[in-house]
Amino acid sequence: MSSHVFYRDLSRTLPSAKLGEGAYIVDEGGRRYLDASGGAVVVNLGHGRKELAEAISEQLRRGYYFHPTMFTHETVESLAAKLAEHAPDGISRFYFMTSGSEAVETAIKLARQIQIARGEQSRYQLISRWNSYHGLTLGALAASGRKNFRMPFQPLFADALHIQPPYCMRCAFGLEPSGCGLRCAKALEDLIVKQGAQTLSAFIAETVSGASLAVYPPPPGYWKMIREICDRHGVLLIQDEVMCGMGRTGKWFASEHYDVVPDLVTLGKGLTGGALPLSAVGVKESFYQLLVKQGGFAHGGTFSHHPVCASAGLAAIKLLEREKLVERSNAMGEILGKKLAEALEESPFVAEVRGLGMMWGVELVADQKTLAPFPRTEKVTERLWQYLFDRGLIVYKSAAMAGEDGDGLVVAPPFIISEPEMDTVAQLLREAVDQVLRDSNP
Repeated sequence: MSSHVFYRDLSRTLPSAKLGEGAYIVDEGGRRYLDASGGAVVVNLGHGRKELAEAISEQLRRGYYFHPTMFTHETVESLAAKLAEHAPDGISRFYFMTSGSEAVETAIKLARQIQIARGEQSRYQLISRWNSYHGLTLGALAASGRKNFRMPFQPLFADALHIQPPYCMRCAFGLEPSGCGLRCAKALEDLIVKQGAQTLSAFIAETVSGASLAVYPPPPGYWKMIREICDRHGVLLIQDEVMCGMGRTGKWFASEHYDVVPDLVTLGKGLTGGALPLSAVGVKESFYQLLVKQGGFAHGGTFSHHPVCASAGLAAIKLLEREKLVERSNAMGEILGKKLAEALEESPFVAEVRGLGMMWGVELVADQKTLAPFPRTEKVTERLWQYLFDRGLIVYKSAAMAGEDGDGLVVAPPFIISEPEMDTVAQLLREAVDQVLRDSNP
């Protein structure tokens, strides 16, 4: 079939999706794929939700564009109010954009303007972490720590400062968790002191590391220490929950696991369950009021605060509430994690199965004892992914968590996935690891 589409993946011919229903995608040939990653960790409610379609249709009939500097709208107001009900204490204002990258850019700019409003004009630099992902627009890319995405464009952006991530399995400092004293968190203070706090605006990090580390929840105490360091030095804390928010980890906000309240939080992906592009930045009320007094926020977007996208977000939250899907993510996610661990525990190529809620990662290695990774040239992640896709199972790729090397897969299905479907996921993953890697030599 001829096409005029500039595809994201230029390396292969893609099947054409025809229908999404429940936990499945059906292509035009009638083949069914169990979507065990929710696309890019997006589809938390399941495919084909009529409630989302009906809410969107109703809003389209009532009006689909009102410029956000000229009008507010009841749907946008209601969505912000709903988010405030579930957000960490103090996060009560929400700025709406259309993508996770835009939300991150918004948060970076918002942090800078808050610092200016506080009389801290010299604070402009951003701190982030290596092995992180915050988006592919230039500002978000500067914050990101995935080197393969950054390298071609690094001359084009003003780079952020980076510290090592909380990745105990491959501790950058060569320490063991039992006696490390959270060295990875203390690295933030080291950098602040070295750089000079008076130049630093904010620290941004994924609350739970996503695809860049094949899902890695931070160790106990990490976020508490980070919060204390930021407060001590006047650095704002931005938690990126574009992937791990909206119930994905079994809590409405992943920060709830760590009893920490950020100054700003970014949301996206599951905010509408994938029905329409929508993202948000939540900010503390005190900072919002400060900006009101200081003359506003110099930012915007043609499609910011879009009422139709907001209608999808509002309908998605109502579904999460009514069907108790966040609670289901927590309970069934624990079962999913156990099934994955049990299925893969005997494989000599699985280093670790880790995660929270409906967000799990599997890291593959050439040698379990030394944790030596496969060379990236062997494309282990890609081969495993293709094997599974060919058999009707969709997972998400993760690679290069061990320097230039490293392989992993992310399992993050819709919250409605059934236990038999979880069994299918676990069984096919075990089969894929056995079949694809059986000739590898540890």
